[in-house]
Amino acid sequence: MVESVVPEFGDTVHVEMVVTTKLEGGMRYKEISKDLGRPAPVPSIFIQGELVFEQTPGQEELRECLIKYIEKPAK
Repeated sequence: MVESVVPEFGDTVHVEMVVTTKLEGGMRYKEISKDLGRPAPVPSIFIQGELVFEQTPGQEELRECLIKYIEKPAK
């Protein structure tokens, strides 16, 4: 689902898929879970390190969320 929305944003959005069945993905999942303070939900979507969706959103919901993050001023 993410792959169907992200191309609309060109180089503005970078996707990192974490495949937990591979060693590298398992290690990344462990890091994400540690930062979160609990096991990260699967599936989930993080944006800029923040857990935003604990389940797969609809295309329009994801699109609107990405637009808000892109338009939000940097801290």
